[in-house]
Amino acid sequence: MIAAAAATALPLWLVPAAAERFPAEAFTLRIGMQVVVVPNHRSPAVTQMVWYKVGSADDPPGKSGIAHFLEHLMFKGTKKYPPGAFSARIAHNGGRDNAFTAADYTAFYETVAADRLELAMRLEADRMTGLTLDDKVVLPERKVVLEERRMRVDNKPAGVLDEELTARLFLHEPYRNPNIGWGEEIRRLGTQDALAFYRRWYMPNNAILVVGGDVEPAAVKKLAERYFGPIPARPLPPRERAAEPPHHAAVRVTMKSAHVAVPSWDRRYIAPSYRMGDTSEAYPLQVLAEILGGGVRSRLYKTLVLEKKLALSVGADYEPGARDLTTFELYATPKEGVTVAGLEAAIDGVLRHLLAAGLAPAEVKAAQERMLAAAVYEEDSLTGPAETIGAGLAIGRTLADIEAWPDRIAKVTAAEVDAAARAVLVERNSATGILLPEHTS
Repeated sequence: MIAAAAATALPLWLVPAAAERFPAEAFTLRIGMQVVVVPNHRSPAVTQMVWYKVGSADDPPGKSGIAHFLEHLMFKGTKKYPPGAFSARIAHNGGRDNAFTAADYTAFYETVAADRLELAMRLEADRMTGLTLDDKVVLPERKVVLEERRMRVDNKPAGVLDEELTARLFLHEPYRNPNIGWGEEIRRLGTQDALAFYRRWYMPNNAILVVGGDVEPAAVKKLAERYFGPIPARPLPPRERAAEPPHHAAVRVTMKSAHVAVPSWDRRYIAPSYRMGDTSEAYPLQVLAEILGGGVRSRLYKTLVLEKKLALSVGADYEPGARDLTTFELYATPKEGVTVAGLEAAIDGVLRHLLAAGLAPAEVKAAQERMLAAAVYEEDSLTGPAETIGAGLAIGRTLADIEAWPDRIAKVTAAEVDAAARAVLVERNSATGILLPEHTS
């Protein structure tokens, strides 16, 4: 996600060097489990995150949603702790816990008092290989996941359009499938599907432990060796992904719904990530997203909201943190009385001008300063560094790569942003989605 402009931008020369971004220390246990510790002694609390390098894009064909379903089932008990005991013990000790599934990884986390880290680590290590499942817990939880899908997607026109648009943008890559899974396939998932996925992917040598907060690396290492160290490593299966073929035609999806009051417009372009495609474009594209739609100082906001008064809101989003190709997204909501077609034409006008005239170095520098300032504020938290580090390592980046982000953003030139824009903002590589009220002609 591209951060909104910060209230006070830091000059580039005030941004910390890349090596100082996180005071992190990393090591690897004998069993192959990566561990990263990020000390932060401002409060006596700690966040523990266990990241498994498997996500919804690794769902087997015909079983979409199994990675997310297993995330739910990881709270359903082990031989040592019955269903519900994990979260109950964390809560009883004043902490909170949760989990999430993304396309490339699944993460489980707890935030507790620093002196309760051992409890959190003992519980996570236990369910890494000790999960017990049967139909009595699996089938009711499947109903929970289906209800979650109904609430988040099926009953929300924007959610339905988002799925339709993504599925049409990616022709073959597994990113075309929703993280939560397709409803008909979720209904067929069972206990053996969950256990097979669990046994295939959940092991210490496919996991990353990130601990941030009021801790010392030596103490974390001792605990990790005590609780995760005895778990045997197993052979890792290959992460086989279908490759995305070249695109030859733009896609357009229009959806009408009686539950929509205000139209919306969304366009996505296939784009390189940190890991795939022309990876040299990843940092310039982040700067481009900030210039085009990163808050009230962006080109689209100033042109469409303030000057022409065509849009209520407008923005851009580019997330390079993916194992495969990713997307560069533009989105907008028209003002009352403005047609989506008129708004789209204005957006295309902004893009044509940018591609034709290029960017001034001063505009690029201003965007960089906003991004770097926003990053400083976001990372000044207990959970922020752990999330940033875990997500980066889970897709195969190194800690050095993650720490170098400020330096690499600061070194992006206007020419590099221009080149990335011309390479990515290509019509045949795009999918445009339009959401309209039912009565719209």
